[in-house]
Amino acid sequence: MSDRQHRDGHAEGHGEGLLKGLATTFKTMVRPAHTQQYPDVAPDLPPRSRGVIALLEENCTVCMLCARECPDWCIYIDSHKEEVSVPGAARTRQRNVLDRFDIDFSLCMYCGICIEVCPFDALYWTPEFEYAEYDIRDLLHDKEHLGEWMATVPVPPAHDPNGEPAKEETAAARKTSGTRPASGAAGGARPTRTGEAGA
Repeated sequence: MSDRQHRDGHAEGHGEGLLKGLATTFKTMVRPAHTQQYPDVAPDLPPRSRGVIALLEENCTVCMLCARECPDWCIYIDSHKEEVSVPGAARTRQRNVLDRFDIDFSLCMYCGICIEVCPFDALYWTPEFEYAEYDIRDLLHDKEHLGEWMATVPVPPAHDPNGEPAKEETAAARKTSGTRPASGAAGGARPTRTGEAGA
């Protein structure tokens, strides 16, 4: 192939690509834009979106699991012990009282570990994301501020009627019916579920 033929082939290839690019640009220019008019129109967020973390203070037992498991160490908890007299008990008991529960959202990476490890359902995701501040120090939310976000926590989805019942429901049904686990489970063997080996 001569140099002239080589150059002509390249020119045709470049011209075809240029025309395709211009055609794509023209199609995009005449197509109407679908811009969301935020903040005038609120965005339609997915149901499991991660916004801010809310605190249900009465559920918190100050077990410190959330603060210990936080990879960013952005949860700060302080508490004190309080004597509680129980009627009929031989001596008073002690309980932890929450004094401080702060989350620094300038450090939080929204991993959700604190919500997952909380054994008493004291922390929840809310879809609220509009809490920007002019001062980074204002992103440290205290327990009162975190408690205000509880009003925006969405209602959990209904349980699937075809799904496996929760272990709490099974235990409650067993207590009301008065049935006991099978003798194999009582002897120390792990009870098996349908689909597992040995079922």
